[in-house]
Amino acid sequence: MDVSSTTALLVAVVGVVGTLLSALLTQRAADRSRQRERERAERLRERRSEAQELRSCYVALNTSARQYLAALTDHLHALGRDEDLRSVRQRLAEARDQHRDVYAEAQMRVPERVLELAGGLSHDLGAVFGMVRRLDDGVPRAGDSPVVVQENLDALWGRLREARREMRAELGASRADLGR
Repeated sequence: MDVSSTTALLVAVVGVVGTLLSALLTQRAADRSRQRERERAERLRERRSEAQELRSCYVALNTSARQYLAALTDHLHALGRDEDLRSVRQRLAEARDQHRDVYAEAQMRVPERVLELAGGLSHDLGAVFGMVRRLDDGVPRAGDSPVVVQENLDALWGRLREARREMRAELGASRADLGR
């Protein structure tokens, strides 16, 4: 073999190898790109799922607090009337239990700022519950009265609105309101 034919053969081999390597490298780059896209899509699904779980937790927390407040209010009003309180007591007990369960879950999920508001609200709901029960049982403490209970309930409705605003802000609902 002479030098020119060896050179031609070498050029042909390099060309073929280059072409094959080019296709291989292109395929690997496309595979990496698809993998990054799958990972990005998975992260997006996870963020959406977490946001949906947080939203569900907020809805349950708001609903249970509203039902607890409504049951406390109904119980207070029923105390002023001569009627059988069994169903009112039962509703209050159920609302309290429901709120306790929802709040326990919220303690594991919600951001600290919302948890502070929800925790204070939950504590004060319990304090008002105690007053209502003592009034119902006929053993009120100093400071327990229907007027004081009503004042506390009114304040708690306001605090629930504040907590709901904070929850909505966490979810980005406040930004959606700006567009209206």
